[in-house]
Amino acid sequence: MSKTASKTKPIMIVSGVAAAAVLLGVVSYTATKPASPGASGSSSAAEVSVDPSAGVYAELEAYARRDPADKLALGRADAPVVLIEYADFKCGYCGKFARDTEPALVKKYVGNGTLRIEWRNFPIFGEESEAAARASWAAGQQGRFWEFHKAAYAEGAKEKGFGKDRLAALAKEAGVPDAARFAKDADGKAAREAVGKDQEQGYALGATSTPSFLINGRPIAGAQPLETFTEAIEAAAKTASSKGKQ
Repeated sequence: MSKTASKTKPIMIVSGVAAAAVLLGVVSYTATKPASPGASGSSSAAEVSVDPSAGVYAELEAYARRDPADKLALGRADAPVVLIEYADFKCGYCGKFARDTEPALVKKYVGNGTLRIEWRNFPIFGEESEAAARASWAAGQQGRFWEFHKAAYAEGAKEKGFGKDRLAALAKEAGVPDAARFAKDADGKAAREAVGKDQEQGYALGATSTPSFLINGRPIAGAQPLETFTEAIEAAAKTASSKGKQ
């Protein structure tokens, strides 16, 4: 196959997925605004539109990597359900999902092998978002991604910013053992390429805001209530079980 052909085919596939996401009305992505200064923490979710009856699309389901060596994933690689999250560490609603919803999903579904969570860095709020994304990847290289994730999404963490010193402090809080390696990795080519790959995938799918999710090919936009995720996961698990019996 020629170089031109090999490059064209993936582009056509991605274009087809993006067209399906937009033209078929798979999901409506709307801007997810960070909480305004002084706003109450009781706000439940971003103002997004999501169709709970939206179907599962094979093109989107195929975006699950299921790589056992993925350091930014949680749960069994062969779990019947994969939740892919496209998120930004400076996103207020991403933090709300991380604190209020994700732990319940991990406890209920990851622990029993039903669910795998795959993280995609999708920084859309500028230079600090990019830096935090690379830092999270660097923490992952030392097996501390989810600890970094928890520290970076702690209540009030994003308000302190994600400058170089702050990221180093978060890495220490997360228990990253080698600070020098962390700093080098966070500013290295591999981190930039990994974050860029995640970004490209998110944009190709039509995501323009955070957080955005895929659950076995079912798109969900925004920090929706826990019930939205549990219903989607239960439905996906049921479908996967049915397929396994065929």
